[in-house]
Amino acid sequence: MASPSLARSANLGREETAARAVGIHLDTIEVHLDLRDARRLDDITFPTVTTLTFDADVDATWIDFIGASVDEVTVNGAVREVRWDGARIQLDALAAHNVVTVRARGVYSRSGEGLHRFVDPVDGEVYLYTQYEPADSRRVYACFEQPDLKARWRFHVSVPDGWTVLSGGAEIAREAVDAGIHVSFAETLPLSSYITAVAAGPYHRVDEEWTHEGQQVALGVLCRASLAPHLDHEEIFDVTRRGLTFFSEAFDYPYPWGKYDQIFVPEYNLGAMENPGLVTFTEAYIFRGASTAAQHEGRANTILHEMAHMWFGDLATMRWWDDLWLKESFADFMGAHAAVAAGGFPDAWVTFASRRKGWAYEQDQLPTTHPIVADIVDLEAAKLNFDGITYAKGASVLKQLVAFVGEEAFFRGAQRYFAAHAFGSTTLPDLLTALEAASGRDLGAWTAAWLQTSGVSQIGVERGDGLEIVQTDPRPHRLSVGFYSHEDDRLVPRATVDLDIVDERTVIDAPVLPDADLIVPNVDDRTYAKVRLNERSTDAVARSLSTLDDALVRSVVWAALWNAVRDGALPTARYLEIVARHAPAEANAALLADAVSHAGYAIAHYAARADRDGLAAVWLEAAWQALHAAEPGSDAQLAWARAVGGAAAVCDDRAGDLRDLLSGAAPAPAGLSLDPELRWSWLTALATTGHTTVADAAAELAADPSSKGRTSHRTVLAARPDAQVRADAWRSAWDDQTLTNDELDATIAGIRAGGRRDLVATLDADYYARIGDVWSQRSIEIARRLVRGLFPASDTLDDADAWLAANAHAPASLRRIVIEQRDGLARDLRVRAVQPGSVR
Repeated sequence: MASPSLARSANLGREETAARAVGIHLDTIEVHLDLRDARRLDDITFPTVTTLTFDADVDATWIDFIGASVDEVTVNGAVREVRWDGARIQLDALAAHNVVTVRARGVYSRSGEGLHRFVDPVDGEVYLYTQYEPADSRRVYACFEQPDLKARWRFHVSVPDGWTVLSGGAEIAREAVDAGIHVSFAETLPLSSYITAVAAGPYHRVDEEWTHEGQQVALGVLCRASLAPHLDHEEIFDVTRRGLTFFSEAFDYPYPWGKYDQIFVPEYNLGAMENPGLVTFTEAYIFRGASTAAQHEGRANTILHEMAHMWFGDLATMRWWDDLWLKESFADFMGAHAAVAAGGFPDAWVTFASRRKGWAYEQDQLPTTHPIVADIVDLEAAKLNFDGITYAKGASVLKQLVAFVGEEAFFRGAQRYFAAHAFGSTTLPDLLTALEAASGRDLGAWTAAWLQTSGVSQIGVERGDGLEIVQTDPRPHRLSVGFYSHEDDRLVPRATVDLDIVDERTVIDAPVLPDADLIVPNVDDRTYAKVRLNERSTDAVARSLSTLDDALVRSVVWAALWNAVRDGALPTARYLEIVARHAPAEANAALLADAVSHAGYAIAHYAARADRDGLAAVWLEAAWQALHAAEPGSDAQLAWARAVGGAAAVCDDRAGDLRDLLSGAAPAPAGLSLDPELRWSWLTALATTGHTTVADAAAELAADPSSKGRTSHRTVLAARPDAQVRADAWRSAWDDQTLTNDELDATIAGIRAGGRRDLVATLDADYYARIGDVWSQRSIEIARRLVRGLFPASDTLDDADAWLAANAHAPASLRRIVIEQRDGLARDLRVRAVQPGSVR
């Protein structure tokens, strides 16, 4: 049966799925996939057969499947008429006990949704992997696509000879079949559909084992064969063992899923995904060249984040996506906590304060912000709620909760939660009940203040007759205030005061130093609030920020400065002076990387247009000098080399020097490896300013024919400063449906390179004419990349406002993206207008 166009029924709603769960009691799902022809790239489909066994209290229901065709449906041995609208297979006349088999054909994905197929340009090998969250397993097999309908799954997969094939369960049998092998996997414990997984291809594999208190778990780390020389599996295994030991003991529940494979896959849409027994990661965590301590910490954090999901999310699963925070907030918190406690990365909370909280603060100031416990009516809304609120704000308030109830009580509550709800589905009250029982505290007020409200408080200190803590959007906070004074040119700590605040103004009623040069509210980053430094404190950090010994304090200060820039309270030029002065002395690699990234963003978005070229030139020179002054081979040297690439894309003062370095006409700074990642970054900058050629790009691709080389080459070609080149790339992004997710990203990056508004301004009207159709016709993953990535950076809000007014009934998820992009543009315009010397 040929597939009709995909209906709106693909967007499953909360109420209808809740009703389905009442009448369906799912037992097992058995899946047969035949992937033996996967290397035939002209064949875009694959056979998939699913058998679902369930009891029913209802006469009728539906099964979810999105693919090329549904060829046969049998119910309790009888062939039924296929009634499929492209997303739902309708069933009626159900018995009390049912066995339903669906024979269908799935479609190989190019967008990272469902079963993704990738061809390695290095050796021509084909690789497959699945990615489902929140609802894409139905692109590979028929299922009940909702988290509260769990099943025990049995997978059988046929693949070509010589391939590795994996699923969440352990392999239990294999046999030779025509043109390949057929592999069967052990039945899983009860799982939601979105965390099942399959991977297949000639993956490189390294095996080890973890043992703990009599438990033995097989460990595997896998990647594409062409990346095997870069796979530092020893470090990955070390973090994995530390994490499994830590979580098993902290949760008092042994790791429940048998084996623990971790596979790094190409063209991945996420950082990672917590499929039990087969965790998938982006290949960005395999470092092809030089890498900083911050990059290794980030990878460890992600490994531990996904591992925490083996309990928070996989073992006890939220009933619907409203409670997405029940897994993501906890995993985000646990990633940092475990990295410090067991993972060997003591500065993980420093990075969290700078990066994760920064993400949360920005998201929480958008007009589309929402409570941590969100109102998620359907899958489209769920897809967009994998955001800074659900992850980073949720983790931030959990950090605060741990301080409130105590770490020991918090983990006792987690243990109660898992013991009570293992392999089940949960809601917020289930967790609160366990935490209250363990801590003896009533969490009702905390829940109301932090989980069920939106927005972020801003906290500062005002000097008058005494000192007062002042907060906007008041909430209850337990925080510390740090006081620092200058000794010569260094800032040294003088006192710390712990406070509980609730109101807009709170007098600091303690022996303090009112004449302190620097006063830092939330100095230990305990609570969730933007910090605003007063004028004297800003002067102090402008003079001596890098002399603060505590990296966490520096993180809070760097974040306060950046938030002040975003709010128009600190001029962009002054912020750049602070970064240029103190970032070269910043010892924490993550804080350094964030500071230089923010500097470039500030020039592009917040500087007055009349000042932009001058500031860009000053910043490029500062980065260039810092690169050459950095210790050879250090993280700082690499960070400044990357900063040079970003700065050189908007100023060509060092174009000749970069060309000489890339060609070998001039020697690179001692200790700096011009690896492919850095070379492509610099070449993209040269292309953006018109200082490289198509032939140069081709030569670089010949030297680096990897998949990353190919996407970087695409960006370089699209970045050339020619209006016709950018227009051609624009049309390719919208119209070429053969582009993979990564190829689309690379094309968008080229179109946007250098912030060259003059080259793309004529395309604004085309953007607004296209976004409605692209939302209805393309997958949400591809559509949201286009709608976000190509939003016009104009000098007025008129076009965005006109589209929103004319499309009041457009899909809510599409409108959300446009509203958020409009808000970002509004902030840009507002902050530019208040820069010193701006024309108002």
